[in-house]
Amino acid sequence: MNLQSIDWLDQPCRVPDAASAAAALERQAQLTKPPGSLGALETAAVRLAALQGVLKPSLERIRISVFAADHGIAAEGVSAFPQEVTGAMVANFAHGGAAISVLARELGAELEVVQLGTVNDPGALPGVRRAWIAAQTANFAQAPAMTPEQLALALRAGADSVRLAAQAGAQLFIGGEMGIGNTTSATALACALLDASPDVLAGAGTGLDSAGVARKAAVARRALELHRDADSPLDWLRCVGGFEIAALTGAYVAAAQHGIPVLVDGFITSAAALAAVRLQPGCRDWMLFAHRSQERGHACLLDALQAEPLLDLGLRLGEASGAAVAVPLLRLACALHAGMATFAEAGVAAA
Repeated sequence: MNLQSIDWLDQPCRVPDAASAAAALERQAQLTKPPGSLGALETAAVRLAALQGVLKPSLERIRISVFAADHGIAAEGVSAFPQEVTGAMVANFAHGGAAISVLARELGAELEVVQLGTVNDPGALPGVRRAWIAAQTANFAQAPAMTPEQLALALRAGADSVRLAAQAGAQLFIGGEMGIGNTTSATALACALLDASPDVLAGAGTGLDSAGVARKAAVARRALELHRDADSPLDWLRCVGGFEIAALTGAYVAAAQHGIPVLVDGFITSAAALAAVRLQPGCRDWMLFAHRSQERGHACLLDALQAEPLLDLGLRLGEASGAAVAVPLLRLACALHAGMATFAEAGVAAA
């Protein structure tokens, strides 16, 4: 592969501010509560302090980017829904009818939809940024999903979303995805990165029955054998990934380079997160994890990323919906950290 067009991936990640983390941890010890009694909320506040480089972090400005793309692997019958749904959902996002559209409105978050290529193209729409690559990836059970040029474009599309988020002063970036067939792509990528069997990681996706899951696993197994000469995370991303999965990977690397915390959603975004960490280990420091998806392979990805998600609600929608649902918890963590009185301020004797 010609790596010239993606050499930006090698730029260093920023390093979280250890002094801010230490100051935040000291403040937590002074608040009117038993030490550690707010559990993961305390940990989240301290981590956000380090990532934002402040004593009292806040999450007022949130940017959500949902990347949409179609997959040639859908021709193998791996989804319960037809490919046309991807383009239709892009229009639904734009018109405010999707779950993530509702959640973004409720959170006051800025929602961007990035159209990377769908078989059913709804055309120009408000709130949709066109970063068109192709109508779909190739069927990776028969050929590499992407050309090197397409991979570079997809990675760059994700980095561009982060650049726009940085320009808007975002304090948190959330990446989401939409693409019929993308749980198969994420399964194959996760298997390659984890050296795991599709029989272990393949799940129901959009609602497959047991026969459908077995078919998905068989397709992924065949693809992994076809591309067994892939010799790097980037090459695996090109061979079995999707435009939106590559865009998420690029976004996670770019966020760490810009110093913007990211909240990782579910199974598909976690596969992209693992690819990003394998490309740039330093970007793991900038990741928080929203929830444990019902999708079967997600637990393995979380273990590999040493991640402790905030929620476990049986979600498997995608679209960044699980991450959006977790935002109020992070906001409350910040509010508690900033707003609680210290023992000295309250005139309460510390233990």
